[in-house]
Amino acid sequence: MQIRLLVIVGFILLSCQPAGDKTPGREFVKGYNEPVRGVWLTNVASDALFSEENIVRAVETCHRLGINTIFVVTWNKGMTIYRSQIMEDFTGYAIDPELDPDNSGRDPLQELIDHAGKYGIKVFAWFEFGFSPSHKKGGSGILERKPHWASLDVHGGIATKNEFEWMNALDPEVQDFVLSLVLEVVNNYDVDGVQGDDRLPAMPSEGGYNPEVIEAYKKEHFGEAPPAYHKDYNWVQWRAEILNRFMARMYHEVKAADPDCIVSVSPSIFPWSKEEYLQDWPTWVNFGHTDMVVPQVYRKDSLSYTRTLEAQLRYILPEKKYQLYPGVLIRVGDEQPSRELFRHMMEENRRLGVPGEVFFFYEGLDKYADIIKEYYQN
Repeated sequence: MQIRLLVIVGFILLSCQPAGDKTPGREFVKGYNEPVRGVWLTNVASDALFSEENIVRAVETCHRLGINTIFVVTWNKGMTIYRSQIMEDFTGYAIDPELDPDNSGRDPLQELIDHAGKYGIKVFAWFEFGFSPSHKKGGSGILERKPHWASLDVHGGIATKNEFEWMNALDPEVQDFVLSLVLEVVNNYDVDGVQGDDRLPAMPSEGGYNPEVIEAYKKEHFGEAPPAYHKDYNWVQWRAEILNRFMARMYHEVKAADPDCIVSVSPSIFPWSKEEYLQDWPTWVNFGHTDMVVPQVYRKDSLSYTRTLEAQLRYILPEKKYQLYPGVLIRVGDEQPSRELFRHMMEENRRLGVPGEVFFFYEGLDKYADIIKEYYQN
């Protein structure tokens, strides 16, 4: 009787530990023998990708600070940052012409892989725009070429949110297109991983009012059409399940192409991510359809950061918590957090048992270089 009581008490004590408590022998993400300590490298508000010399400088900066992973933008504005046969056939452009204005055959992704490899830094192909073809109306021409790919809102217009236009992420043809880009990179480049974000897989909950989607919904709901209120719980859940299945498909097809390729996602915070963008990412983690999740814990004060990170950790099964590394915002436009707030975010990550993070984005590193080295090189 006493032994049974001790077992019960022990179980209760374990269950009451804070969500992020570090347990002895914490696992690392598959393919790592240390914590993930990463940064996003962009082609917007940064010149890092616009020459090989700049790429060398960026890689050396990351190495000096102890950063072991670079998440490099690979797909945005309806263009690729690598040389894509798929996009050349589709649009006539194999690569964003701004990155190779002389049409010399330059390939920034390959350059980054080559130089990062010298320091053992992992490179992830980050498909930033995912199911969004452009920022601003008609920015890429994809929906002009394929108008039936557009996601429609309840009024029949193209679903647009925060000035991003959206493709219909529920459409198998659109899914095939986006996945073909992911697999093109996995098959043609020696990347360590691929990453979706708050647009892959995702779609604003305002979207999905396409005729074929409505008909599919009716078939499963006794002829009843989707509600006009785009955040209706069952309507959100039904569409989110389609994206859940796509995430599972993407995971398995990437692994079939390269079993060692790490599949990562960087979604918005949950449950906002599901209500606004149909991203039910705890399901992706808990059911084994991603190897690493980097929720965008982008907060501008210390209390909000702590509470948000604690909440994200609670949505993941205890045995899966080692897969979570928070996205830490260090620059947006000209705005950067104070050094005090930055140190607080690093301290809270460690207090909650998270040994690493991913910084958004590269151009914000200088302000905190000494603090980063303090954490990463001790």
